[in-house]
Amino acid sequence: MSDIAGAQITDPAGTREADTARPIPFFSQAATFEELWPSIARNVGAVMDRGKYSHGRQVGELEKAIASYTGARHAIAVNNGTDALVLLLRAAGIRPGQEVIVPAFTFVASATSVALARARPVFADIDPESYSLDPVSMAAAVTPRTAAVMPVHLFWQMADMTAIMDVARRHDLMVLEDSAEAIGMRWDGVHAGLLGKGGVLSFFPSKTLGAVGDAGMILTDDTEVAEHAAILRHHGRMGKTIDHIAGISNLSGASGTNSKMDDIQAAVLLAKLARLDDDIARRAVLARAYDERLRDMPGVLRTPVVKARDAETNPVFYVYLIEVESRDALAAHLAERGVGTETYYPTPLHLQPCFADLGHRRGDFPNAEAACARTIALPFYPDLALADVDRVCDIIREFYSGRRA
Repeated sequence: MSDIAGAQITDPAGTREADTARPIPFFSQAATFEELWPSIARNVGAVMDRGKYSHGRQVGELEKAIASYTGARHAIAVNNGTDALVLLLRAAGIRPGQEVIVPAFTFVASATSVALARARPVFADIDPESYSLDPVSMAAAVTPRTAAVMPVHLFWQMADMTAIMDVARRHDLMVLEDSAEAIGMRWDGVHAGLLGKGGVLSFFPSKTLGAVGDAGMILTDDTEVAEHAAILRHHGRMGKTIDHIAGISNLSGASGTNSKMDDIQAAVLLAKLARLDDDIARRAVLARAYDERLRDMPGVLRTPVVKARDAETNPVFYVYLIEVESRDALAAHLAERGVGTETYYPTPLHLQPCFADLGHRRGDFPNAEAACARTIALPFYPDLALADVDRVCDIIREFYSGRRA
């Protein structure tokens, strides 16, 4: 079980009686935006005053701020997390027809980004407790065409980067991290996304650092990768482009795409970045609260496991995911009582219709398939009250006790 140190859990916003008639959404940031609105409004006002609404000054400031927070030498802002993966793959030199190993249990973008880069995703199984890429299965998936491996840091902790890097070195593979969910996670002090050739961040609204729409970032310490990615995001335009309207007429040195970040998203993210560490701490409190209320239900429910690693690591809870018996029936029961949930992920990647041509069948990756059948994510975000955690857990207990209030 996750073990988050601290004193008795209290709600810093004060106690709030549970309102059984009020829905508990899976995700909300309404209270956060109300609290941060003065700083958000100032940042958005600066965008409007300047009149550069995309790829402008606020985007440049966000790149510097994220580079400072993560320790990355380069941070390249793009339109969304998927674009970040595609452009990272291309900038790192992945060529059409090469293979990239990805876990079979993750969001589909981890693999479709490989296909969009005109490479071939090759699946491997996961560790059943951390849900991250299993290094043994990864090693078995290597072929003469394999060029890279893409570990995915899911939910609350990083993949086993020591073992993955060892396999990659033995087979001369690039390591490109899908660290979309991993802002704040570090491995021996190195931020997620910076152990290999590069990584990414997603700022999708529900992420630990979320925008009001889509936005993403590429992280790398490799200057050549950074320069190539920066060119690709703006139709291959060379030279100065960020906050430079005349850059539209620059020569194109590569076949790029339009993946410039909007300054409105950067304005919001800059305001929210100031309280990111507080939000991470709040998420730790909520995770510990769920742990304490659900840990005595063995046999029908498993709370998150933080795997021991041979490096200093820090869990950062993006999603609070449990494994349960009768997952779909529990989700329906919670929904009937006004509690939102999310299923991560109902179909493993090797059985997705878009990858039918790869020829996989049920049973190829049993750990991934088991996770797809049993996992459910509970409401989890900094604005969530402890009284709401109590109510969610009471409804779960009600379901498994057979009572129907």
